[in-house]
Amino acid sequence: MVNKMGLKFPKEFIFGFSEAGFQFEMGVPNSEDPNTDWWVWVHDPENIAVGIVSGDLPENGPGYWNLFREDHNIADRLGMDGARIGIEWSRIFPKPTFDVRVSTEIDRDGNILYVDVDEKALEELDRIANKEAVNHYREMLSNWKNRGKFLIVNLYHWPLPLWIHDPIKVRRFGPDRAPSGWLDNRTVVEFTKYAAYIAWKLGDLPNLWSTMNEPSVVYSLGYTNIKSGFPPGYLSFEASLKAAKHLVEAHARAYDMLKKYTGKPVGVIYATPVVEPFTLEHRDAAEKAYRIQNFEFLDSITFGKSSFIGERKDLEKHLDCIGVNYYTRQVVVSSKTLLGWSIVPGYGFACQPGGTSAIGRPCSEFGWEIYPEGMLVALERFWERYKLPMIVTENGIADAMDRYRSMYIVSHLAYIHKAIEKGIDVRGYLHWALVDNYEWAQGFRMKFGLCYVDLNTKKRYFRPSALLFREIAKSKEIIDELLHLVEIR
Repeated sequence: MVNKMGLKFPKEFIFGFSEAGFQFEMGVPNSEDPNTDWWVWVHDPENIAVGIVSGDLPENGPGYWNLFREDHNIADRLGMDGARIGIEWSRIFPKPTFDVRVSTEIDRDGNILYVDVDEKALEELDRIANKEAVNHYREMLSNWKNRGKFLIVNLYHWPLPLWIHDPIKVRRFGPDRAPSGWLDNRTVVEFTKYAAYIAWKLGDLPNLWSTMNEPSVVYSLGYTNIKSGFPPGYLSFEASLKAAKHLVEAHARAYDMLKKYTGKPVGVIYATPVVEPFTLEHRDAAEKAYRIQNFEFLDSITFGKSSFIGERKDLEKHLDCIGVNYYTRQVVVSSKTLLGWSIVPGYGFACQPGGTSAIGRPCSEFGWEIYPEGMLVALERFWERYKLPMIVTENGIADAMDRYRSMYIVSHLAYIHKAIEKGIDVRGYLHWALVDNYEWAQGFRMKFGLCYVDLNTKKRYFRPSALLFREIAKSKEIIDELLHLVEIR
């Protein structure tokens, strides 16, 4: 695998960073966005008291809303030529958009087959929208794009406007007596309005759209793994499936509008755990787990067929590219649980923070095993099934002291390079993250940044791994002298 001449990437291969609004934007006075489900969730005294959330608050974060120019300058210095930047729905529409009428087609089963947001509706939305936020996002995105950089705009990275989802009320009263987010099919229509409006106002800027980031995390952690710290913490497998179906529909209907108003490619960013059997006798369980976690959502919007949706022609061929978020693997055994498999502790995501895995691999401070060979598997399996171009849109490690990040970056990039050599269409690598961020229920404990952030002063400091990233990104090559980092120790 190791080529003594180094590993050269194509000259058009993109190196860059990914960021998400709620995790990065706040931190400087007047940058707060209190109008989301995640805001009320992480501020809820009960959640804090029982440890569902950390007690850290996003308004103390790195401050990208105000400091985007500084971060873009840093990215420039590190040789980055691409970025995935998120827009927060709640900033654009802090008040409900229900009264704006649009054309919809809903069948007798409640399936949303069609949503069209016409110019009249867009003008009505424009009267409701927070123009200050719209103009600020234009300034932020333009600052990156005007540097001659590649721009992916992602429309949804988990927070929903509070008027459409109140997780505290859902947990307390049930989804039938509260704004219930993805359990309400109106959310599909409102998301489509939002997507159409952003395309209408900002559609000249992105090279590529992503409708949403890691939808599988939303419907799995919010409704089945209620100890994860994700809203609404409402245990219901039926609710999880309903949310999954509505997220599929929301992507497809937003895709239609993004295409209508910009014609640009539209993808989805997907969390990609590589699932392996503990022993060969558990292969069937591992394959089932792989299919459900990695293929069902994407099958729905490419083939129009999955266990989530049955068969629906209105959903097929609604995907132009895939954003691949890869961190580590899962190891499973077959079990008599509802799903049919169970995760084996000591591997992948299920390790002790800062320790070693069951096979002696180092683990991040999140307890995630460093398993770079899974990157190749993830890319191969998506390519075999969908034959669509891919960008690695998240890959990184919680590592405050920067012990493993250089090795992590080089080893994962080496497997991406191997995928490209095998003819797989991988077009870029966006690191998570450029600077330290607010890691959802975990707060500020998990340090993913190439740059350390002093949260009191907001000053950014390079970690040593940032300089290694710069060496690779500027030359589009892992030089021979860095290849010793490919081997896991």
